[in-house]
Parts: sequence; structure tokens; C-alpha cells
Amino acid sequence: MQQDNQFQYRKSPHSDQVMLLSAFMRDFSYSRHAHEEYSLGITLAGRQDFFSNGAFHRSSPGNIIIFNPGIVHDGHPGTHDALHYKMVYIHPEQLVPALAAAGVRRPHDFRIEDTLINDAVLRIKLLRLSTLIECDEVEPLVQESMLYTLAARIAQLHRDYLPNQTQQRVDSLLLRARDFIHAHLFESLSLEQISQQASLSKYHFLRLFRCQFGMTPHQYVLNCRLNRAREALAAGVHLDDVVHSFGFADLSHLNRRFKPVFGMTPRQYQQIILNY
Repeated sequence: MQQDNQFQYRKSPHSDQVMLLSAFMRDFSYSRHAHEEYSLGITLAGRQDFFSNGAFHRSSPGNIIIFNPGIVHDGHPGTHDALHYKMVYIHPEQLVPALAAAGVRRPHDFRIEDTLINDAVLRIKLLRLSTLIECDEVEPLVQESMLYTLAARIAQLHRDYLPNQTQQRVDSLLLRARDFIHAHLFESLSLEQISQQASLSKYHFLRLFRCQFGMTPHQYVLNCRLNRAREALAAGVHLDDVVHSFGFADLSHLNRRFKPVFGMTPRQYQQIILNY
């Protein structure tokens, strides 16, 4: 890892479904990818430029960046100054119950509408949660309480949120194809096989799938495999087993795909997660 590009991942001591990333970047660029968690970040120094939700964004210090689960994005420093930010990843299984308790209607369908937010209250709560994740001595109740207050602030900002059924509707045939991918994630799939699940010609299906999910079927498969590989590494699965179990040709193949998304090699990621 280059000295000028530093990425420190840390699991919450109380929940494997909450993780903190502290990143310091000068010349690193993330490739386009998506997380399964809600991702809430704060730009601390420099400027963070990124693509998300069909548009380009610029985040200055103090801004809060939010990616809903499954939202495709990238990112890189936007100026010659070093970029420093923190990002908290919260799995829906952790955040949804807190959102429901905070009064969000249909919390399982909830999406935070704004990609960039400048809200002092939310910023303080997010920084406080980050500090709690970094502190092994904190009791579980303290972190759980802070997670709820974070959800409560999000609910205050978006309390009347209700999905627009026209915009949020996902074609059932595309969902069937997506579920087929998940069921056969580690097999060698062809575009023909996947498109048959939607009863569409393969190139028409590719266009519709990309419009709906923000990436091609091949990119979607790769992104899912990387997320599964990351989970296995965090659970202590041997690196060689991760390579062979999650559909990568060899360690070099996994390294080439993993680093542009997580900022480090799989080996470095596992060492950080298991030895902090």
C-alpha cells in the first residue's frame, strides 16, 4: 500500500454488521462498485469527487455522503490536496429496525433521498458513532443507543419518505434474473442463461438490467462475488479458500478486482480486520 493512500477498516466490537473505514488518499481512485450496506461518510479534509445516482458530485469538508444499498458509485480526490474521510457501513438488518422505531414508514423499502447532506446534527452523530466503533471499551448499549439516535435523525430529515411506485418499481422479470444470479453466483454464467430468466433477448436484457441496477450483469456478478469474498476474509477464511470458493481464477485475479474497490489487497484487508 502506498504511504500516501491509507485505508483502515475496523469492525464494530459489538456487531459484524457495522464497520468503519478511515481513508486518506492522494492519488487513488475507486472503480465503480456497490455495497450491500447503507454507507454514510463524512469528508474531513480535501474534496471527494464521485459518480452516483446518474450524476457527478463534489463533497467538501463537513459534507455527509450517503449511498443506499446497491447504489453504484466510484470516488477519488477532487483536488491536489489529500482527501481524508470516514465512512460507516451499516447493514440493513441493523438500520431497518432502528428506522422503524424512529417512525419511518415502510422501513424495509427506505432509501435516503439525498446523496450529499450538510446537516450539523447528523454529522455530530455520525462522528460519535465512528468514535464508538474505534473504542473497544464501549459497552454494547452505548453503541446501540447511538445507532438509534442516528436513525432518528435520518427519520427527522426524511420522515415523510414514501417510495414513488413508478420510480421504485423493479420489473419482476429482472428480479427473477437477479435472483438467478444470486442462486448461481459462483458458477460460470453466460448472458444467454441469465437473460432466459427474463424471457428477453440477451442484448435487450443487458440494456434493461444496466438501467435498473446501474451495472451490467457481468459487473453485478463480480460485485456480488467481491462482497462475499470480503465477508469471508473478515470471518477468517483462508485466502486460498476465498480465491477458489468465490469464482476467481487465482489470487492475482482477486487482487486486481479487490483493490480498486476496497483500497488494499485481500491479504492486507484480512490482516487489518483480524488483528486490530
